[in-house]
Amino acid sequence: MDLGVLAAGIAVLAGIGAGVGIGIATGKATEAIARQPEAAGKIQSALIIGAGLSEATAIYGLIVAIIILFVK
Repeated sequence: MDLGVLAAGIAVLAGIGAGVGIGIATGKATEAIARQPEAAGKIQSALIIGAGLSEATAIYGLIVAIIILFVK
């Protein structure tokens, strides 16, 4: 088996962490908005910034996997 394929598979696993992180953050943000509806704007802004940073990690993993597969 080619080790490049294995390395690409491991690189794509970064998406799992991003998905879990975004899910937990969304749940906590929903709880926070339920407790303090007047702070919804600030909470939503922080959630969107955090989700963007977390999603960037998943995209970096995908890019690394593509580079590993196609640049040999």
